[in-house]
Amino acid sequence: MSKYLSAEQVCEIVPGLTKSGLAQLRFTGKGPKYRKPTPKTVVYLESEVIEWVEGTARIGTALAAV
Repeated sequence: MSKYLSAEQVCEIVPGLTKSGLAQLRFTGKGPKYRKPTPKTVVYLESEVIEWVEGTARIGTALAAV
């Protein structure tokens, strides 16, 4: 079973990610799934954070021709 991570812990495992950056990703719906067990508590499942990072894998920087 995956463990729950705080925003600080997510930022520790994703290089370059800050708490404010993570909050912005949460606001725009572009970040990893999260849970809010209380109005002021946000937690993430470690496996879903890793899945989210893996989902950003790229093989090149060129945009596809339209």
